[in-house]
Amino acid sequence: MPLAAPTDTDALLRLVLAGGASAPRRALLDGARPAAALAAGSGAWRAAGLDAAQVAALRAPDGMRLDAAARWLEASGHHLLGWHDPDYPALLRRVQNPPLALFVAGDPALLWHPSVAIVGSRAPTAGGRDNAAAFAHRFAASGLAVASGLASGIDTAAHAATLDAGGTTLAVLGTGIDIPYPRANAGLHARIAAAGAVVSEYPPGTPGRPEQFPSRNRIIAGLALGTLVVEAAHRSGALITARLAGDAGREVFAIPGSIHNPKARGCHRLLRDGAMLVETPDEVAAALAPMAGALADTLRQRLHAPIPCPGTACETPTARAVSGTAEHGPGPTPTPDPDYNRLWMALGHDPSGMDELVERSGLTVARASAMLLSMELDGRVEVAHGRYSRKS
Repeated sequence: MPLAAPTDTDALLRLVLAGGASAPRRALLDGARPAAALAAGSGAWRAAGLDAAQVAALRAPDGMRLDAAARWLEASGHHLLGWHDPDYPALLRRVQNPPLALFVAGDPALLWHPSVAIVGSRAPTAGGRDNAAAFAHRFAASGLAVASGLASGIDTAAHAATLDAGGTTLAVLGTGIDIPYPRANAGLHARIAAAGAVVSEYPPGTPGRPEQFPSRNRIIAGLALGTLVVEAAHRSGALITARLAGDAGREVFAIPGSIHNPKARGCHRLLRDGAMLVETPDEVAAALAPMAGALADTLRQRLHAPIPCPGTACETPTARAVSGTAEHGPGPTPTPDPDYNRLWMALGHDPSGMDELVERSGLTVARASAMLLSMELDGRVEVAHGRYSRKS
């Protein structure tokens, strides 16, 4: 009996595990599903630029690693987004050398949520840790997600404060998706996977290697509208993230510190190089509002079903929501897509969980999650602790 042709997921895993330069593998997926790209054969692979090692890996994949990744994906809440996928985060497509695919533990729709990256020292001062937590708490209250790298210090403070505020946080790993780093953050890794999203370009089981952490910084910078450096020494990985954010056309912010604090020198260097000096979270939110509005427009195009609202109040709805000055009408006017109206009718003024909304509306979790994010970006819906309600 002939072997069954690989599915798109199997083919994408094989492409990921082939390793090497990602640009040739992305080229294979431009205009083609992974299964078709894999079936095209070695001639097409070489034409796309794959080297001999990559071609050999596609011909004879590592069965143990392939099986391990497939088993990880079978678990609830585990996802794989490839370059070919329309749900691949729009902002991340614009960075230099975007990843071929992302392993996601949690809600992949959150990768489209407007976010701020908070980065800094792994050994911050008490004041730096407090600043990271305070800014993250305020961002969560304003509707911005917080992205960081799950490292010790500033990253940990930002993630934890966002979760404690009932906000959305994204953790980007420099290890396999299933390996918290440092190990002390295993509990935080689990909390983020349950309430936000943990992201990695590395397959399950990939140990931490020094070169992987600077590489993951481009994903942190790429997912976020802007990067805030809270506290960093003159030579710091946080400065790499800030540089990559600037290279991608994103805003870079820095909090100034004492001239006697060696962990403030990286921030002062950024300020000399043109980063925006900020003293309050609201300054960051106001600077990011125009980009947040543009991201909302991109999401509406992805869903092919805008959520209009009355009069001129929706000319830049997300920008107003992020800056804290949103105006809320009575709800969306009818749209050509009945799914939106069913979901809106399923929402109440009392918070409802995703399971309740799916049961009431008859939609799939994936469809409801994407539409709820669009409504949230439009300032029509609010979410706290995973429960959704209409904004009054």
